[in-house]
Amino acid sequence: MLGFLFNERECRELDYVLRKELDEMLFDLNDQRIDSDIKTAIESRYRVIFRMYARLASPKEISRYARNRMSHKNL
Repeated sequence: MLGFLFNERECRELDYVLRKELDEMLFDLNDQRIDSDIKTAIESRYRVIFRMYARLASPKEISRYARNRMSHKNL
């Protein structure tokens, strides 16, 4: 476990970077042309990034990126 101290500007920047990464992964997960093995790897990474984002964001913002557990089983 690592701890970090961020100032307000750094928190906003981290929030932005994580949101953009989540958006990109959601786009890729919904792309029918991507192989299921690749989607499985993206889904694994998505869970890690989402947990990081959940530590910074409000519940309303988190709900925007929450995925239905059943949706990724059909990869």
